[in-house]
Amino acid sequence: MDKIRHIQQPVIEAIKEFDQADMDDLCEAAEEAILDGNGFGWLTPPRRIVQENFWKGVLMVPVRELYCARFEGRIVGSGQLLKPFSNNEAGAHIGQVATFFIAPYARGHGLAIGLLAVIENSAKEQGIKILEVDVRETQTAAIALLEGNGYEKWATKSNYAWNGERYVDGFYYKKELAELKRDESLSGN
Repeated sequence: MDKIRHIQQPVIEAIKEFDQADMDDLCEAAEEAILDGNGFGWLTPPRRIVQENFWKGVLMVPVRELYCARFEGRIVGSGQLLKPFSNNEAGAHIGQVATFFIAPYARGHGLAIGLLAVIENSAKEQGIKILEVDVRETQTAAIALLEGNGYEKWATKSNYAWNGERYVDGFYYKKELAELKRDESLSGN
């Protein structure tokens, strides 16, 4: 009798609450990403309780949407859509992508591009017209992903981050999700 192996397809989903297994998966994936140099600010993995409190805190902030990538049933990466606060009427058209990573052991399966697409779609549905993201110059895979998906680099910041050995520059990217109408009489043209 042949053994049947059920392969679970990759999934990108919004997370509204954690069970302990999902929290463990996310913390493990984040630790691996941090050790790989893609730790969204951390240079070394923090104690587990610190990381768990960070992720629980993300879910408590109304302007943050957390999306997680699952591979073979386990969370292996995340990304957040940061929406503008309600008091930011002037910048209500701009959202940000944050804590975007896929654990090294789960790369190469299209999860990053899927995660980015889900975040972009959520932003569009909510009327966000521009998405911004910033990355360290050393994050070459993230840079290739952004540039390959229509993000344009609009700025470089010197000494953006300390990577544990030296200061590295940061690159700022944006993508227009909808056409923006400008008042050309104000632009000096």
